Amino acid sequence: MPGRRLALAAALALALACHAREESPAAAPAAPAPSASAFVASSACAECHPEQSAKWAGSHHDRAMQLADEHTVLGDFGGVDFTQAGVATRFFRRDGKPYVNAEDAAGHAADFAVRYTFGVDPLQQLLLDGPDGRLQALSVAWDTEKRRWFSLYPGEHFAPGDPLHWTGRYQSWNAMCADCHSTGVEKGYDAERDAYRTRWAELDVGCQACHGPGAAHVAWARARAAGAASGEAGNGLVVHLGAQDAGAAVESCAPCHARRSRIRGEASWQGRPFLDDFLPATLREGLYHADGQIDGEVYEYGSFVQSRMYARGVRCTDCHDPHSGKLAAEGNALCTRCHQPSPPERFPTLRKKEYDATSHHHHPVGSAGAQCVSCHMPAKKYMVIDARQDHAIRVPRPDLSEALGTPNACNACHADRTPAWAAAAVTRWYGPERRREPHWGEAIAAGRRGAPDAESRLVALAGDREAPAIARATALELLAPSDPAGIAALAAAARDGDPLVRASAAGALDRASAESRLAVALPLLGDPVRAVRIAAARSLAPVPRDRLHPAQRAALERGLAEYEDAQRAQGDLPAAHLNLGSLEASLGHAERAEQEYRTALRMDPGFLPASVNLANALDAAGRPADAERELRAALAHAPEEGELHYSLGLVLAEQGRLADAVESLAQAAARLPARARVRYNRGLALQQLGRRDEAGADLAAAERLDPHDPEIAYALALFYAQGGDYERARAMAQHLVELAPDAPGAKDLLARIEAKRATGAADP
Repeated sequence: MPGRRLALAAALALALACHAREESPAAAPAAPAPSASAFVASSACAECHPEQSAKWAGSHHDRAMQLADEHTVLGDFGGVDFTQAGVATRFFRRDGKPYVNAEDAAGHAADFAVRYTFGVDPLQQLLLDGPDGRLQALSVAWDTEKRRWFSLYPGEHFAPGDPLHWTGRYQSWNAMCADCHSTGVEKGYDAERDAYRTRWAELDVGCQACHGPGAAHVAWARARAAGAASGEAGNGLVVHLGAQDAGAAVESCAPCHARRSRIRGEASWQGRPFLDDFLPATLREGLYHADGQIDGEVYEYGSFVQSRMYARGVRCTDCHDPHSGKLAAEGNALCTRCHQPSPPERFPTLRKKEYDATSHHHHPVGSAGAQCVSCHMPAKKYMVIDARQDHAIRVPRPDLSEALGTPNACNACHADRTPAWAAAAVTRWYGPERRREPHWGEAIAAGRRGAPDAESRLVALAGDREAPAIARATALELLAPSDPAGIAALAAAARDGDPLVRASAAGALDRASAESRLAVALPLLGDPVRAVRIAAARSLAPVPRDRLHPAQRAALERGLAEYEDAQRAQGDLPAAHLNLGSLEASLGHAERAEQEYRTALRMDPGFLPASVNLANALDAAGRPADAERELRAALAHAPEEGELHYSLGLVLAEQGRLADAVESLAQAAARLPARARVRYNRGLALQQLGRRDEAGADLAAAERLDPHDPEIAYALALFYAQGGDYERARAMAQHLVELAPDAPGAKDLLARIEAKRATGAADP
C-alpha cells in the first residue's frame, strides 16, 4: 500500500440513477449521494468511446480494486499457511469463498472474509473487514510472479495495537489507499466516533478518475445524438487531457502518482490545479537523496518534474498509453521515438544523434547496460518485490556519488567497483569535462548537514530559475532564515511563477520576525492556489492582529479556515492533529493545542513529534512535571530518539536539575551529532555547574557545527572573556557583530571585551 448526476429527461435520470454511489459492505447504510456528485458508470462512457474503453478494460487501473471472487483472487487459498515471527496466517476457502485466518486486533487468531482484491501485478493485496466501516489491508500479499505468499515487512512483527499491524490505522484502506484505487471516493470520516462511512462512485479507477465527473458530458452527448442543439456552454467534460498544456496534463496524473497530502476533502479534484487539492512532498531526506534520486516510496511525479523532459513539455502520455497504461513501445524503441538523428519537430532543442549505439552507451548491444532505462531510469524495489523506475531520467553522476554519497546507475550494476572507477569511465568515454558541472544537489546536501556555507548555497539555488521548481522549493524549506539575505530570498520566491516555490517560501518563516512574515506571506493570502494561501496563513498566525488592517485580518481568517479544513481532510491521521495543535499553540490557545496533541497520540502512541510538541506546550504552560512525564513515556516507546532526549534535557534544565539535564543532553548529542543547539544547551548547563572545561568544549563544538548562530557566538565570546582569554573572546565577539550588526548587545559586548583586553581585567 506502502497506497453525479444530471438528467435532461426522466429516462436519463433513471439510467444514471442505476449507478448511485456504492459503499463498503462493512459500513452502515449511506444517505443518498449529494446532487453535486455527478459521476456516472464507466459503461456510459463506452457508448461513445469503445476503443478507449476496450484498452482500459483489464488494465491496472481497471483492476486497481475488485470484488473478491473466483476470477479476481490470484493467491493460493487451498489451506496454505504463511508464518513469520511465530505468527501464522492461513489462506483457505469456505463455501467456495476466500478467507484468511490471521491475528486480530486483540492478538487472537480469527477468520476474516476477503472482501476485495487490491492490485494485480507484481503483487496483490487483500482487503478485510475492520471495525467502524474500515477496510484493512493485510500485510501478507501474493507474489504474482513467483506464486507465493510473502510479508510486506519481512523479518518484522508489529504487535496488535501498533498502527502498522494489519488491523492498525496505517493499514486502513479508508485513510491510506481509497483515493487512488477507486473513483469519486468520499471518505466519510466521523472524528467523534473515529469511524467511517466511506463511499465511492466506482470501485476501480475508471474514466472519470482522470476526466472528472461525467454526468454532464454524458447528458450533452445523448442530447446531441437525439438531435438537440448543443448550445454554447461546452460539452460538459471537466478535463479534456488532449487540450491541456503539458504541465496541466502531468498534473492530471499527479494526484495518484505523487507522494502528497490532501488539503481538500472533496471527492473530485479533476480540473483544478494540483496544489488546490494536494501538497506534494519536496525532496526531503528519507524520501529523496540529496541529488533528487528516489529513496523512499515517492511514486513518479516528484522525480519527473526534476527532468529536462518535463521542462521541455514532455507528458506522461508521450510514453504511456493513457487508457491501457501500457508503454508506447518496448525497450529502447520507446526512447528512440524521440532520441534519434531526426527528432520530432516538437522538441527543437533535442540533440540529433544516434543514441541506441555503442558510441553512446559503451555497452555490448542487447546487454542490460545497453538499455536506456538501466542508465537513465534506475529502479528500486518497494513493497519487497515491486521495482519502480526513477522518472527523473537523469544522466548518471558517479562524481556526485564520490562527493555526496548518493547512488548512481553505474555502480548499481557494477557493485564491485567504486564511484571513482565509474567517474573515470565517464571521463574516458566522454571527455574530462563531461558531467562535472555543478549540481543543485550539492546545495541540498550542504543544507541537510548544516555546512557553514549552506545558507549561501541554498539562497543561490532558491533563486536559480534553471533548477527544477521542486529543488528550489526544497532549498527554501532547508533555509528557514532569520537574516536579511535569507529573508530577501524568501521574498523573491514568494513572487515566483511556480506555486510549490511560493508555498515553500511562505512556509519557511519559522525563525522570522513578525515584520519578515508580513513582508513575505501577507501578499500570498490572496494567491489563486490553495496550498499557497494556507501556507501563508499558517506563517502569519502568530502575528499580532493589531499589525493588520481589517481587510488583511479578514483575509488571514479565511486562510486559517482553509488551513484548518485542509487538516480536517486528513483528520483520521495523527499528523493532521499535530499540525492543528501547532496552529493552536501559535494562536495562544494552549488547551486546544494540548487536546490536538493528545488526539494525535491516541491515534499513534509512538508518534514522536506529537510527544515533543505536547511536552513543549506543557512546559510553556508552567507544567514541567507533566512535560517530563510525557517525554519519559515517549522514551519508553523510542529510547534511541535523540529529539526526546533533547527535549527532556531542556525541561530538566528549566527545573534547575542541571546534572540530570546534562546527562539527557549528552544522550541527545550522541544521537544528534550535527545539532548545534544540543551542544550549546549542554555547554550552558555545564557552565552553570562549574565544569568549565567540558562547557568550553561543548560551546566550541556548537560553534563549529553552526558558525552562523549569533546566540552561540555570544555565549562563546562571553565564556572566553570570563576565563580571561581575551584574544579568542575578541575574535568571537567580532564574529558576533558580523552576524548581527544591528544587535546592540553584540557591539556592547565587543566594546567591553576590548576594554578588558586593554586593561587585562577579568569578567566583563
